[in-house]
Amino acid sequence: ISNKAKMALTEVSDVKVFGGQQKVFTHESEACKCTMKFGIFIPPQAADGPLPVLYYLSGLTCTHDNFVAKGGGQRMAAEKGIIIVCPDTSPRGVKVEGDEDGWDFGTGAGFYVDATEEAWKTNYNMYSYVTDELPALIEKEFPASPVRSITGHSMGGHGALICALKNPAMYKSVSAFAPICHPSVCPWGEKAFTGYLGAKGPAWAEYDATELVAKYDGPPLNILIDCGKADGFYEKKQLLPEDFVAACRSAGQPVVLRMQAGYDHSYYFISTFAEDHIAHHATYLNQ
Repeated sequence: ISNKAKMALTEVSDVKVFGGQQKVFTHESEACKCTMKFGIFIPPQAADGPLPVLYYLSGLTCTHDNFVAKGGGQRMAAEKGIIIVCPDTSPRGVKVEGDEDGWDFGTGAGFYVDATEEAWKTNYNMYSYVTDELPALIEKEFPASPVRSITGHSMGGHGALICALKNPAMYKSVSAFAPICHPSVCPWGEKAFTGYLGAKGPAWAEYDATELVAKYDGPPLNILIDCGKADGFYEKKQLLPEDFVAACRSAGQPVVLRMQAGYDHSYYFISTFAEDHIAHHATYLNQ
């Protein structure tokens, strides 16, 4: 276990749900240089030994609590014996100039990158946090095996895809709800990448799923994506799932994209398909 995982945990809450425990903790993060909060659902099967972990990354303006409270994942996770970990979406309370100026950049909008721009690089290291520091902590402090999968929504769907594509064999499977698939060419991504990574250049491609899939050389990723046809952000070309599917086809990487008629970008959409996604991951996590 890395030294990054040696930070004390403070339990914030603990409730019983579907026979398991839904807990929230804070800890001092080395990657983000601040107090970070995460939710963790521990199924009843954990009493008998370590369980695989599904990481859920939330979207813009969200926190650790959105999927915990509204995602509807605990029942299926309890049935399948899967721990669900929900990190926050950015550092908090670090007082970087400009971090509260807009809802789509700064606080609540870390974009799962490691920032290189001077003002942001000390704290905004969400990529290292979710791929390195947090898993090390979870596997040290909880009945968690090193078997992992990852999912997320919108900005967090982008995060899930890039984490899996940049780390072959780290995750058994990956899924996403309405992910930002091609951030280098959509307004949300262009704003975030310019702020965190600087002017458009090779660094952007390193955090863009549509660019990364072309050079992925690991085992099959078992990718499932759901997107609502009535999603206003899909209509405004913020998500661009077709770009990602085209890149996957060119690279020979299997992907399932399901366009769901009538559904929007909200947690009504996510909660409708959350159990599908957990069952998808269970197929690979419980092999």
